[in-house]
Amino acid sequence: MQRGNQSSATEFILLGLPIRKEEQGLYYALFLAVYLTTLLGNLLITLLIRLDSRLHTPMYFFLSHLALTDISFSSVTAPKMLMNMLTHSQSISYAGCISQVYFFLFFADLDSFLLTSMAYDRYVAICHPLHYTRIMSQSLCCLLVTASWLLSCGGALVHTLLLARLSSFRDNTVHHFFCDLSALLKLSSSDTTINDLVVLIVGSMVITLPFVCILVSYGHIGATILRSPSIKGICKALSTCGSHLSVVSLYYGAIIGLYFIPSSNDTNDKDVIVSVLYTLVTPMLNPFIYSLRNRDMKGALRNLFSRVTFSL
Repeated sequence: MQRGNQSSATEFILLGLPIRKEEQGLYYALFLAVYLTTLLGNLLITLLIRLDSRLHTPMYFFLSHLALTDISFSSVTAPKMLMNMLTHSQSISYAGCISQVYFFLFFADLDSFLLTSMAYDRYVAICHPLHYTRIMSQSLCCLLVTASWLLSCGGALVHTLLLARLSSFRDNTVHHFFCDLSALLKLSSSDTTINDLVVLIVGSMVITLPFVCILVSYGHIGATILRSPSIKGICKALSTCGSHLSVVSLYYGAIIGLYFIPSSNDTNDKDVIVSVLYTLVTPMLNPFIYSLRNRDMKGALRNLFSRVTFSL
């Protein structure tokens, strides 16, 4: 891509992480370990839910989809970042960049909708326990997951199509380790008014609205617990909601730090670092949160190890 006010894009240069060259080997090993842990941990959760009949419940149905989404979400950015660190190549094709934007937004939105579905499941389980089986039917669970996929696909597609219509860029250097939508919009020399407006509207629909729904769900859960306070009831609520609340805090905490707290410098190093936490660290931590804080998952894991040991 040639420099200029009206240059067309053929490729972009990803500056990557704000680390020194002599430290890249160390960080490469670290992020490779994080990525492999993400893959193995979330695959293990999916396998446990598939094999253990006690985990064939709505909560774990949503959790299995969340685990697969986390694998896909990390895989959108991590392999390219690791390859660039290994080969010291920073280029990415225009088509590859646009594709990365689409899948990044798709799986980020899907995470948000699945966490909302899980919050609704916890709300029904605690606030309407006698009607839980009837309300959280298999058809409703499938409907919620299908709606999550369709809404995520639609939101990501709108952003991607509007990005693709931008015909010129001032520069092809992206101050990030992946093709971030906001970073690309800043580089464009075309009019991005519509893009910015859609980012605000769609962002409110796929991030802010689900977050509000989660807060409302836990508000009702808290009110239900306070109406009949007991140590047993509080412990039960914490055991069923603690893992989900931890994941929600990690997910939305990273988003707030990334998009609602302005950077203090022009290089946006803070944004890059928070994005690493958002795209790599959080998906890695989710399996540990659900396995260490969840009695059913720990029981299923012990059963799996027992079956493997017995077969050997």
